Amino acid sequence: MSLTWSSRYHLKATPTHHTTHIDNMDQDFKDLYSTLMVSLPLTPHRVRFRMIDHTFTSDEAITNLGSLKFSQSNRMPDPKDSSRVVTTTTTTTFSMAKEMARSVCQKFLEAKFIESAEGKLDFQNKGSVWQLTPKGIHILERFCSRNGIQSGHVKAVIESNRNPRQLVILERDIETDKLHHDEQTVEIIFRRFVGATVNESLTSDNDSIHEFSKCDVGVRMTKHKPTSSRPYDHVFSGKATVDWLMDCCTMVDRREGLELGQLFLDLRLIASVDTRGQNETRFIPTKQVQYYVTNHGQHVAGWLEHDDPSLGTDINALKARDGAARDSNSNRTNVIIRNPSWRLLYREFLKDTMCEENLSFYLEVQEFRTQYTAAINTTGDHKIETIRETLAAAYGLYNAFLAPGSPNELNIDHALRTQLATRMTRAVGDDNAMMQSLVEVASLFEKAQNSIFKLMSSDSVPKFIKHPKYSAQLRGLDAAAATAYAAQAGQGRSS
Repeated sequence: MSLTWSSRYHLKATPTHHTTHIDNMDQDFKDLYSTLMVSLPLTPHRVRFRMIDHTFTSDEAITNLGSLKFSQSNRMPDPKDSSRVVTTTTTTTFSMAKEMARSVCQKFLEAKFIESAEGKLDFQNKGSVWQLTPKGIHILERFCSRNGIQSGHVKAVIESNRNPRQLVILERDIETDKLHHDEQTVEIIFRRFVGATVNESLTSDNDSIHEFSKCDVGVRMTKHKPTSSRPYDHVFSGKATVDWLMDCCTMVDRREGLELGQLFLDLRLIASVDTRGQNETRFIPTKQVQYYVTNHGQHVAGWLEHDDPSLGTDINALKARDGAARDSNSNRTNVIIRNPSWRLLYREFLKDTMCEENLSFYLEVQEFRTQYTAAINTTGDHKIETIRETLAAAYGLYNAFLAPGSPNELNIDHALRTQLATRMTRAVGDDNAMMQSLVEVASLFEKAQNSIFKLMSSDSVPKFIKHPKYSAQLRGLDAAAATAYAAQAGQGRSS
């Protein structure tokens, strides 16, 4: 038996050549890019007098984008009859005209997912040879890991020495898709940006496309001889700032790099060497404008110890209050998931400990529940199509995280796993049956989400808050958890 669900994106050019559906959705944009890369042969191509591995041409990319299909399948025994095999398949199709395809490829170039093997700066030339950037390889690796893709030509790229293995995974608002700009989150990004120690170089501006192939070190800085009027040791340019952020973070729009540079300046983490005119207050992303890390920025980065001794004892003082909140780890987990800065750190920890899929699933179910609520409240001619699209998303989630043998199979209760398998392998008949199926699936997903929440609370969160790399950055977590508990208790009494 085979169950198939499909989602389709039809892209068209607007007067400003932005894409419909994809342009404003960070994850959709990355999925489109990764799907294209999987579809390409990525073979060696000759550039001048040498062969460059894992490359593709403009024509190949534009042709494939014209009609692009990605299928995710899972084969499992029928829960009601182990002698039968049930295959669930979700298919996502992208289609667009040739000019739209060229425009999308240009956006991949601007997002630093791909780069020219010939030094070209735009995607207009026919027959040009392109390769994945280190950032693009890492984005592709995350896509393949989620979807269980093990194609030989893709694995060869991912396992190459160009894979940086580490990017700053930026957290986004689920509803607006915008980066979080709270001070805590910006400070965490800043720590990654400057590194644990100064990354000193003869020049902070190197136009080599491989400058930021290693993202576990900070932006390159040049040595500066301190003077009474300029008492700092190292400087870096505005251009290097945005280049590092674009190459080593998951953002896809250079304007977001400019926003972060401005926030670094506004929060007094960096300052301009030239204080004339607007240079002191406006971040300028050019080679000519130089910046340095302020004294406050050095404290935030951990280059200097804090002068205030109370900061060092904050964690210990709060630990004494652990017993005040019943089930404190659940409260901590709730706070971590809702706080973008702590969630960013927690994701890094989970990635290092090989269990990032737990958080990814929890957050994807949150998104699914939002989509589900919108679908059941939809009225008019598009309701059934919306229900179908939402059910397709459910099968995508199931095949990625919950189906037996799925690429990111989660550790959930056997009875719940059986319930899910029974529901997801049951054929859907008419429109009413499809609606009922969606309601049942949403309920089961909520149970699975609660199960994973309990697992994180009892296992990974206690380890995370005690880890020496992160504990100093979690000041205020216990207080926030206690506040959340008190608020819940108050609501319980009032009801």
